[in-house]
Amino acid sequence: MIDITLPDGSVKQFEKNATPMDVAKSISEGFARNVISANFNGTTVETVTPLTTDGSLVLYTWNNDEGKTAFWHSSAHVLAQAIEELYSGAKLTIGPAIENGFYYDVDFGDHVVSEKDFKAIETKMIEIARGKHEFKMRSATKAEALELYNGNEFKTELIENLEDGTITFCDHSTFTDLCRGGHIPNTGIIKAVKILSVAGAYWRGNENNPQLTRVYGISFPKQKELTAHLELLEEAKKRDHRKLGKELELFTFSRKVGQGLPLWLPKGAALRERLENFLKAAQKKAGYEMVVTPHIGQKELYVTSGHYAKYGEDSFQPIHTPKEDEEFLLKPMNCPHHCEIYNSAQWSYKDLPKRYAEFGTVYRYEQSGELHGLTRVRGFTQDDAHLFCTPDQLDQEFKNVIDLVLYVFGSLGFENFTAQVSLRDPDNLEKYIGSNENWEKAEKAILNAAIDKGLNYVVETGEAAFYGPKLDFMVKDALGRRWQLGTIQVDYTLPERFDLTYKGSDNELHRPIMIHRAPFGSMERFIAILLEHTAGNFPLWLMPTQAVILSISEKYEKYSEKVLNLLENDEIRALVDHRNETIGKKIREAEMQKHPFMIIIGEQEEKENKITVRKHGGEDLGMITIERFSEIIKEEVSKTLKSF
Repeated sequence: MIDITLPDGSVKQFEKNATPMDVAKSISEGFARNVISANFNGTTVETVTPLTTDGSLVLYTWNNDEGKTAFWHSSAHVLAQAIEELYSGAKLTIGPAIENGFYYDVDFGDHVVSEKDFKAIETKMIEIARGKHEFKMRSATKAEALELYNGNEFKTELIENLEDGTITFCDHSTFTDLCRGGHIPNTGIIKAVKILSVAGAYWRGNENNPQLTRVYGISFPKQKELTAHLELLEEAKKRDHRKLGKELELFTFSRKVGQGLPLWLPKGAALRERLENFLKAAQKKAGYEMVVTPHIGQKELYVTSGHYAKYGEDSFQPIHTPKEDEEFLLKPMNCPHHCEIYNSAQWSYKDLPKRYAEFGTVYRYEQSGELHGLTRVRGFTQDDAHLFCTPDQLDQEFKNVIDLVLYVFGSLGFENFTAQVSLRDPDNLEKYIGSNENWEKAEKAILNAAIDKGLNYVVETGEAAFYGPKLDFMVKDALGRRWQLGTIQVDYTLPERFDLTYKGSDNELHRPIMIHRAPFGSMERFIAILLEHTAGNFPLWLMPTQAVILSISEKYEKYSEKVLNLLENDEIRALVDHRNETIGKKIREAEMQKHPFMIIIGEQEEKENKITVRKHGGEDLGMITIERFSEIIKEEVSKTLKSF
């Protein structure tokens, strides 16, 4: 007999070689019908994998992220089979599950796959799925694997890097694929599929390798779920920040300036300035000091920090000056500069903590194929800050930063989030710099702070920064998509590399601890996510224009200007639409520009010294005094803009 421990802590006994499905059936037949994947002792297994030892078992359904991963991984196999049957001579490479669906990279030879092929692929996939073919894992020798893929140089390359005894295949129907495992019980669970797009992709992500065709798809256990997902995709298209950014005149790009280098238009620059001022005000209350650092630094600075070794390949090439052997780099990170600011004076423990903040622009040479609007750019501004503190101050300082991040989220409408504690990978320690002792201290400090602040958090091993563990905030937007926003990191390593010190109460020199933090992260990426989350309907306190004044005719321009001046005196951002257009057209265009309030000015309004107010979306507030309108604006702002 073997003991199987379930997530609730209960222990059940089973005969040796019982399967996860046997365990599921022992809980209930109804539950077992929904189980599609499992994890045993931290390893993903099939629902039919024999369990031979005591261990912990987690059973997954479609409602779990792990269940969806198995579902979409299995669907990728079905996609591969469909492609193999439809396109003679196509060479399959790899096909993983991704956050929403799956893809398969294929060398189609002379055939060019386009949108016109999608329906045929979908039909073939559903035909295969209806066969209810079981997914079966089997081991193979290296020689057998190489023989199977004779003529497919991509699979051959993968196999050459594997060792005998570690190679497995997955079979279903008449199809076989090189695979490590993690499948649903059979193809029949797949009820609905959609091929979403095709794109070019270099083999193994290296632009020096052959270009393949990446076929993206998604699948569901019910047709209605696919329908709902496609509706969500249509809504996402409407909310695309690139589309909204153009419509709202926030930013643009220029080929002459260069890919991945956004140009902020006046309205976008004003939006950024309001976000910066919002955070600067909170930071001032929290005891931060603003600093400014240059856009470049000597190469040696980033060699010292470790950023050159880490980001050198992803950075712009060194800038060579007329002086021999003198090299500068465009700044990839702000932290080394802030370390040198700290190093510009000798500090006592009584002076700490020092909190340096900067909206600093940094540069990374992202591959052109990875650039995407504002979310992936080559030049971006971080709301960066670095805190230097004593060991006794670390816990409270870290918690204070958590409070600041939560304040930012609350004021901008991000209410659905979890915290992710990112630790280093114990099996790959060469990825990181610094001593084991300091890493253990830093990881413990973050976990304790997350617990004490009552955060809903998960632990992710292997996701730490190269110099220290971190606490990331994973936010769900209005469409249910997850984004990483806001990060806090504990760092014992850079203070050592830069020989940072302070004089303690014992009159000896000690090493400060460094906290990295950025509530927004990248200003560019944050604004892109905020645009899509709000569909351009920003919180009222942030809107570029809070009200637009629309006069029915030129006769009322003078009164319109009077209203504008009164609103501006109350610090309400407004503008007058002076164009000689119909009031209907002005209202339609104001709606498209997402102005929160439209103020209609005509004969009656001028006569009674009032205004008629219409909200974005069509709600009519009627004729009210200007004073009452100012009160409405202030009341709405106070609902979202919290005090810190």
